[in-house]
Amino acid sequence: MKIDGSCHCGDIRYKAEVNPDNVIICHCTDCQTLSGGAFRTAVPAVEGTFVLLSGAPKRYVKTGESGNKREQAFCGNCGTHLYSAPPGLASRVVALRVGSIRQRDQLVPKDQYWCRSSQKWLQGLSSIKRTEKQPVFDPKGGFGSSTID
Repeated sequence: MKIDGSCHCGDIRYKAEVNPDNVIICHCTDCQTLSGGAFRTAVPAVEGTFVLLSGAPKRYVKTGESGNKREQAFCGNCGTHLYSAPPGLASRVVALRVGSIRQRDQLVPKDQYWCRSSQKWLQGLSSIKRTEKQPVFDPKGGFGSSTID
């Protein structure tokens, strides 16, 4: 599947090919910290198909709990995490962050990794109240019933 994506501010744009059957959720503590959430969703680009169309991401190398080193790439302007790769191999092998892909609604996770680190409350997520848009926040009383359009 051909995809394209960008950072939040649009400074960095890319294209690649992915196999939708390879979309994963990672619950490792690094992915929780990097995403600012309970997990991160990623899909590997087919080897050799990832192309930066504009901009140049900032990069740093992190050693994960597994002992593997991963180069993390993100926009230096808006901070959007775009992909990770083994150090020195970003031109060939990248794991794209699904949230930065324009066609993300077509990329449904098929597997979950590092479940021993997953937030236990995720199992009850379907029972939590759902609101279609962001509720208006009242500093005195929390979120109300009206929404921001």
